[in-house]
Amino acid sequence: MKIAVAGTGYVGLSLATLLSQNYEVHALDIIPEKVEMINKRISPIQDEYIEKFFKEKDLNLKATLDYKEAFENAEYVIISTPTNYDEKKNFFDTSSVEDIIQKVKSMNDNKITMVVKSTIPVGFINKIKEKYNIDNIFFSPEFLREGKALYDNLYPSRIIIGEKSKRAEKFANLLIDSALKENIDVLYMNSTEAEAVKLFANTYLALRVAYFNELDTYAEEKGLSANEIIQGVCLDPRIGSYYNNPSFGYGGYCLPKDTKQLLANYKDVPQNLIEAIVKSNETRKKFIADDVLKLNPKVIGIYRLTMKAGSDNFRSSAIQDIINIFKKEKKEIIIYEPTLNKKEFNGCKVENNLEEFKIKSDVIMANRIAKELKDVKQKVYSRDIFNKD
Repeated sequence: MKIAVAGTGYVGLSLATLLSQNYEVHALDIIPEKVEMINKRISPIQDEYIEKFFKEKDLNLKATLDYKEAFENAEYVIISTPTNYDEKKNFFDTSSVEDIIQKVKSMNDNKITMVVKSTIPVGFINKIKEKYNIDNIFFSPEFLREGKALYDNLYPSRIIIGEKSKRAEKFANLLIDSALKENIDVLYMNSTEAEAVKLFANTYLALRVAYFNELDTYAEEKGLSANEIIQGVCLDPRIGSYYNNPSFGYGGYCLPKDTKQLLANYKDVPQNLIEAIVKSNETRKKFIADDVLKLNPKVIGIYRLTMKAGSDNFRSSAIQDIINIFKKEKKEIIIYEPTLNKKEFNGCKVENNLEEFKIKSDVIMANRIAKELKDVKQKVYSRDIFNKD
């Protein structure tokens, strides 16, 4: 069987790697450098298991820039292109997904089934079916962590398929047969419900981050121990001791855009909580910035733009919004980010010599404290209590 995967970010590349253990997989991308790296079995993203599989496994995987080569004779085309949130339209920009849909349609091959893995608004698949007069498409959400995407495909928390059909069951079995976990929970539902599952799941995670951040804000303002309060709260088994480490705000590629998209989907539907989750994150970032500004530093050092360990992705990271607050206050900012190969980022100097960075910074902001900052811990500002993501 031939399977095509459109888009080689965390979702696409992890799925392409997973499925190429057992099937012929063609991965489509628009960036020549990424295609070349994949064909040389060099991962263009930081992911321990993808890197391991590229070195150790005999994968039937080929990357290409040519969509016709990728899609020809494919039974499934998995769409995993980015859907950034458009602040002006107040909706996901789904143009990259629609571009792939149009390309598949141009192949005039009714045997191809499209499976959308990109995050989309609730109701998108039904609108697409009507707009393009097609039926060979359904949605299947992914629940992956950056840096651990292939691991999460090998040991999935659940598999959700947005269609009840033979082809949907066959696709689910492709994922099950390629995974290492046994007895995987699989749910079949309509695509609209599956689209809602994705947005509500990520918004709950954002809610949890926001909750413990606001707890931490309260403790900091009142001179209390956030550590003791959080531990006492989380010993309740209904709450649990996970996803509870304070931060500078929820960030990364998914949570900020998915919460805003869900809020947009609530148009004409009564709500208070969803809007509060979005607003809470903005309040937290302003609190963090104001807390640092109280220290009156001349030079503010930003230790990593990435927000968690094992990731090289800093799209929409909370620290970037905090940097913008500092810039409005005319503060001098330097950034230590070893994944950046340039001297400037967002108008700020990049200093990738760690020792020079430590010397030059009056305050070092670190969303998560690393061992390499221990010698300057008196300079470090962080809300990291439990030394975990």
